[in-house]
Amino acid sequence: MNTKISLKSINKLAIPALIAGIAEPLLSITDTAIIGNIDENATESLAAVGIVGAFISMLIWVFGQIRSAISSIVSQYLGANKLDEIKTLPAQAIAIVVFGSLLVLAISYPFAEQIFRFYNASGDILTYCITYFKIRIFGFPFSLFVFAVFGTFRGLQNTYYPMIIAIIGALLNIVLDIIFVYGIEGVLPAMNIEGAAYASVIAQITMAIIAVVLLLKKTSISLKIALPFHKEIPTLLGMIGNLFVRTIALNTALYFATAYATDYGAAYIAAYTIGINIWLLGAFMIDGYSSAGNILSGKLLGAKDYKSLVELSKKLFKYGIITGSIIALTGFIFHDFIGQIFTKEPEVLKQFNAVFWLVLLTQPISAITFIFDGMFKGMGKMKYLRNLLILSTGLVFIPTLLFFDYLDLKLTAIWIAFTLWILARGLPLVFKFRREFLPLIKND
Repeated sequence: MNTKISLKSINKLAIPALIAGIAEPLLSITDTAIIGNIDENATESLAAVGIVGAFISMLIWVFGQIRSAISSIVSQYLGANKLDEIKTLPAQAIAIVVFGSLLVLAISYPFAEQIFRFYNASGDILTYCITYFKIRIFGFPFSLFVFAVFGTFRGLQNTYYPMIIAIIGALLNIVLDIIFVYGIEGVLPAMNIEGAAYASVIAQITMAIIAVVLLLKKTSISLKIALPFHKEIPTLLGMIGNLFVRTIALNTALYFATAYATDYGAAYIAAYTIGINIWLLGAFMIDGYSSAGNILSGKLLGAKDYKSLVELSKKLFKYGIITGSIIALTGFIFHDFIGQIFTKEPEVLKQFNAVFWLVLLTQPISAITFIFDGMFKGMGKMKYLRNLLILSTGLVFIPTLLFFDYLDLKLTAIWIAFTLWILARGLPLVFKFRREFLPLIKND
């Protein structure tokens, strides 16, 4: 039986997922904007937030893939009307990822200086990196817990509760950022970069608490860990393993970009920090439709409804192009205003404005790439995604960056590499999907 795929049904999942998806980049972008406007050492502090943000984003992306893995399995069981068989899986999966996050915290905390020297940080920038990181890393386990709960909700075709959690977390972070960074005269001293870190951690803990309450109150899923392990745990770990390797490749690209930008100087890494945060915000806005594709494709594949699956891909392709173009056009119109939200430093704004057009150009391309990426995750095709990202990073991003850096294009080199990298990740997904599923419709 075919499932009707309408704009309304897609947006019912996509719009709440879009709002939920921008929570993590909004934490970083809020820190970036507020830190960039402090009175002393703004450029060095902004650079440090960018470097640490890149590293923590890497950790969250690597381990946060649990969200897609849980969502894929739960949604396929839902599509096959076998949801009762999956109730013990989320608690076991959440326990695994939280344990892993605690290990990462324990290992990375004492080696903060070595980590950020590896990113080419030195002097005041290195000092600020260590200060910011040693506070903010304590929010990491809570972030991963929230990601895992979001994956469970998504598998149940529910993006509303993740949206509520994300809105509360983002608003709380903004309020606490302003209070802690700038202080309240006569009440609370200005904490500068440390205040931004504390604000993020408190927001992440709050989101985790709300996630627990909503999961237990609004679903039949329990957080009680029951043994033996569910039969899908090996499948889940296999998916996570493939996504882990894939995300290492992804963050290899981000590491090279951050390290090269840092090496160019404080103004360059500050400008790169603004650009990458805006790029990530756009990517996570597109993630609403990517999430809808992730959620619905798993369910449709579980029901073997290939006709509706292809119809879904066509509609998401169109919506992605439109959304990405709107983001790019909005950025183009307000580009002067956008840069000055983050900093008033003339040299930083000069470097930012020189490459912002490339940041905007990637938005429609990123939209298609992320939408099909989400669909492939929903269908459980993690191995293909892993191989594609390894090849696009090794054969496209790194050689492109090295070539244009050799031509002394600096930040332009980084963003040309990003643009071609996103293109190399997206086109093969579109071709493979059509090659695999169009014949199934004809033979149906």
